[in-house]
Amino acid sequence: MDPFRIDVPQADLDELRHRLARTRWPGELPGAGWDYGVSEPYLAELVEYWQTGFDWRAQEVRLNAFPQFTTTIDGQLVHFLHVRSPEPDATPLILTHGWPSTVADFLGVLGPLTDPRAHGGDPADAFHVVAPSVPGFAFSGPTNDRGWNTRRTARAWAELMRRLGYERYGAQGGDFGSIVSPELGRTAPGSVLGVHVNAVANAGVPTAPGDLERLSEEDAKQATENQAWWYGHSGYATQMSTRPQTLAYALNDSPAGQLAWNLEWFVDWDPTATNQTTVDRDAILTNVTIFWLTGTAGSAARLYLEAGQDGWGERPEPSGVPTAVANFRGDHAIRGLAALSNTITRWTTYDTGGHFASLQAPEVLVDDIREFFRGL
Repeated sequence: MDPFRIDVPQADLDELRHRLARTRWPGELPGAGWDYGVSEPYLAELVEYWQTGFDWRAQEVRLNAFPQFTTTIDGQLVHFLHVRSPEPDATPLILTHGWPSTVADFLGVLGPLTDPRAHGGDPADAFHVVAPSVPGFAFSGPTNDRGWNTRRTARAWAELMRRLGYERYGAQGGDFGSIVSPELGRTAPGSVLGVHVNAVANAGVPTAPGDLERLSEEDAKQATENQAWWYGHSGYATQMSTRPQTLAYALNDSPAGQLAWNLEWFVDWDPTATNQTTVDRDAILTNVTIFWLTGTAGSAARLYLEAGQDGWGERPEPSGVPTAVANFRGDHAIRGLAALSNTITRWTTYDTGGHFASLQAPEVLVDDIREFFRGL
């Protein structure tokens, strides 16, 4: 375990601003808005702020306020935050982010999770938090070989927690983390005491023959509607799950292009019309800046292909580990589909937040995590 500290050379930040200043804009159809993809006026304003107003050094200080380390597992560098609670009997908890996120998404929840006493909560709800960067993402660096799918990541997490001396622990995740966390329960069922997920990525649409027939009439109707929605929103995922290397050249060469690609999921709708809580622009730019500075946009995209080849759309048998789902505004998870491969013991729907709950509804997410693990 090697201590890690973020210290980006100023020359790298200067080069980023230079590239942003020289962005070549493609133009868009009059009145197109968001109908054809990310709106150019919206992106241009965000690029201007990234170049002239965004303070990376302030975000660097925020990240470095938490203990960070690197280790090598299964031949791959793994970066992680390890924030121990001042409460000695705290429950260990491993948090897993998704795409296009980084561990920066968790900065707002680390304090309340690890030190509830200092945040008006019950000290009995405290957690020791481990938050790794998914292999191929951010400070874990590009992946070095094939096969870094969700199952291999779950095995790496089990090894990471073993090295840290945690014999029993909880797992939480959203987006791709909502696939890795239950897989960790199947990988180490004797160690994982419970799984909590949000933004469940594989429980919104039928992915296996017979899925619809196993649902109630209401759930089957919702799944069919979700399929139609996904068809219009899945272009980014189709590209990354089939030809990520082709995309990597553009992402690694144009910061404005990389930002636009990340916005496909962070803002994959007209932000003036969406009913989800808007993600703070500094949070969006912190993530995209980390991808840019680490050169990992292309390797992060590979996760979609690796997971697809590993059959992540298939429905494995439930591990038996108690699992909670927090469904925030705009999420499309269906309990009937989630229950096919998870032992659901808690299902809560919230009319707030959004897909990135740790950024859009951190207090609600923290409360839901506490209540679930308190019951265990």
